[in-house]
Amino acid sequence: MTHPFYLVDVFAEDKYAGNQLAVIRNAANLTGEEMQKIAAEMNYSETTFILQDEPIQGGYSVRIFSLDEELPFAGHPTLGTAYIIQQELIRSEVDEVTLNLGVGPIPVSFSYLNGRPDILWMKQIPPVFGRKYSPRDLAPVLGLTEGQIDNRHPIEEVSTGLPFIIVPLKNLAAVKSCRVNMERYESLIEDTDAKSIFVFSPECYSRENQLNARMFDHYHGIPEDPATGSANGCLAAYLVKNRYFGTEVVDLRVEQGYEIKRPSLLFLKAEEKEGIIEVEVGGRVVMVAGGELL
Repeated sequence: MTHPFYLVDVFAEDKYAGNQLAVIRNAANLTGEEMQKIAAEMNYSETTFILQDEPIQGGYSVRIFSLDEELPFAGHPTLGTAYIIQQELIRSEVDEVTLNLGVGPIPVSFSYLNGRPDILWMKQIPPVFGRKYSPRDLAPVLGLTEGQIDNRHPIEEVSTGLPFIIVPLKNLAAVKSCRVNMERYESLIEDTDAKSIFVFSPECYSRENQLNARMFDHYHGIPEDPATGSANGCLAAYLVKNRYFGTEVVDLRVEQGYEIKRPSLLFLKAEEKEGIIEVEVGGRVVMVAGGELL
């Protein structure tokens, strides 16, 4: 059995931007160990494996691997894999594709422009809010002063499938000046559920966008991620819960990846309904390359 693969850029407006992803097909005969080796060979933050070309129980079975472990969920791999399923397996316009992931079924909806997929949207599972931290806890980890953290809003662990420590900063200068102190970082995450830190500010490079963000995940071998769909889902839930914009509804654009020259654009929608925060994260996907594993 052959294993076609595709390289895509997710949350990208053009090729060679956004977050890179490798997608492998016909993967049902691969062991988890083999998948992990292939993910390490691809050397992207994540690689996904579509087990069969046909849906099972209403969804396509997909496994996600980072450089060192299997993940139950990740944002840009979900969108990128859904794009490949629509383009290469279904090959016609559909409103929605469901991926069966470790966290359960995740639907991805499509909009189209001139017959091609435009923005893809994934609905994430309801958020879980965890531990809160003080500026004193995070400032030395990020190489910041406590005054650069916006203390009007909490520093908080949030998960919509994967947990992140969400850190509100005052301005773009604070975001740009973040430098992770590895000794303090390792000390911090010793007893945290979340190992990844996601910082954001209301000041952006582009006037079209509402928030600028960066994500640091040294624990999983990712010093900085150019576009993080899972973290932005957590951010959307955080914004609603803490009424960051003074409302229980958010609909906005987030820029990420500028500091590592992989500019990315993510669309966030979230709303609290009857005590439950519903979260959607959207973005565009661009095909870069395809081939076959030998």
